[in-house]
Amino acid sequence: MGKGLVIAATHSGAGKTLITMALLRCFKRQGFNMAAAKTGPDYIDPAFHAKAIDGICYNYDLWAMNDASLLAIETQLGAADMTIVEGVLGLFDGAISKTNKHANRGNGSTADVAARLNLPVILLVDAGAMGQSVAALVHGFASFRPDINVAAIIFNNVGSERHKKILIDAVAPLGITVIGCLPRHNDLRLPNRHLGLVQANEMADFETFIEKAADYISKHLDLNLLASKFLSLQAKTQMSEDSVKTSRLNPLGQNIAIAKDAAFTFIYPHILAQWRDQGANLSFFSPLADQLPAADIDAVFLPGGYPELFASELASKDNLRHSLQNLAANKAIIYGECGGYMAMGKGLVDSQGVRHKMFDLLDLVTSFEQPKRHLGYRHLSHQSALPWAANLRGHEFHYTHALKANGQALFEATDAQGVSHADMGLQDGNIMGSYAHVIDVRPND
Repeated sequence: MGKGLVIAATHSGAGKTLITMALLRCFKRQGFNMAAAKTGPDYIDPAFHAKAIDGICYNYDLWAMNDASLLAIETQLGAADMTIVEGVLGLFDGAISKTNKHANRGNGSTADVAARLNLPVILLVDAGAMGQSVAALVHGFASFRPDINVAAIIFNNVGSERHKKILIDAVAPLGITVIGCLPRHNDLRLPNRHLGLVQANEMADFETFIEKAADYISKHLDLNLLASKFLSLQAKTQMSEDSVKTSRLNPLGQNIAIAKDAAFTFIYPHILAQWRDQGANLSFFSPLADQLPAADIDAVFLPGGYPELFASELASKDNLRHSLQNLAANKAIIYGECGGYMAMGKGLVDSQGVRHKMFDLLDLVTSFEQPKRHLGYRHLSHQSALPWAANLRGHEFHYTHALKANGQALFEATDAQGVSHADMGLQDGNIMGSYAHVIDVRPND
């Protein structure tokens, strides 16, 4: 199999995403067939990495994914020359459960991913406000788990040549390689919004930006030294073909129309791959561009995204509204997640308190007027027309809330600790949706 490494950090916001995508581009420019993965349930960061390599970035989620999905992703990553996995949060941060462990998966942290795949960790340290104390921090991270190989360090936000020398001298007794020190770089900041970074496809000149980032990384990091730290990726998942077949998310239908544009963008590549592998035909349409689902479809998937930012545009799409209502009347499955679920309602109240008409498929009104964060992993169980196993795993991340949600709930939900949440979503026969993003059929833990 190919080689890989993990880019981890001491905490969130240290610069993992920018540095990971820049490194991917650097090695791609050198002619390597690169693969990318992201730890945990994230849509936005993987889109940057996918653009960096002109390919696919897979999520690799030890808490939410079952062995069939992990095996398929490991196979894809192993086929590349080199894989870079971006971690999530800090190196040891993961799901908090009653036992904090799930069989041989740990808690889904970046450290657990590195251990499972036997990959070295490159520890990114934001040293902007640190001097000699950085040695204690690095020593703690490097020694906290004996099964984790912290093979090298990258210092970020270094203030001067003197600061650089202080940092390198401080960690020298630890015997851990310093790949390089990155000076402060205010002109290479990725813009943010309420769900995280602004998406890669919304940046006006992303190609120029990533080339600039790659040039910056090439100047300040020893890429040859970093390349020597890659180790052979060792897939740990073993499954029979029959077990794989029973562990997948079945397609919503034979011919599935998927909304995809700036308002509906959060789609997991591993789910699309599973549907295609099972023979489903996938087509895509843009609600914002007045496109309609193909006439021969038997299922519609409205994924998450940012309908709250495009509420007035979506309100004007009468042809799409009628098309979806006709498909629903003809018993096509219509399924929405988070933003897609919001669009299935009767109305959406924007941040200014203005209500906009939505697709009127469910007795639902949602609001962005008083944002409140809802975030976390979810155990999901259901009895519905969804062609999936009764027990699923997913996650929830949104700032809107339901002002009205009348009807039968789609999911019973608990968080990673097993604490019950209010029933999620709505179902009306073949019309279903919720705020949850489904990731996979629940693993056997």
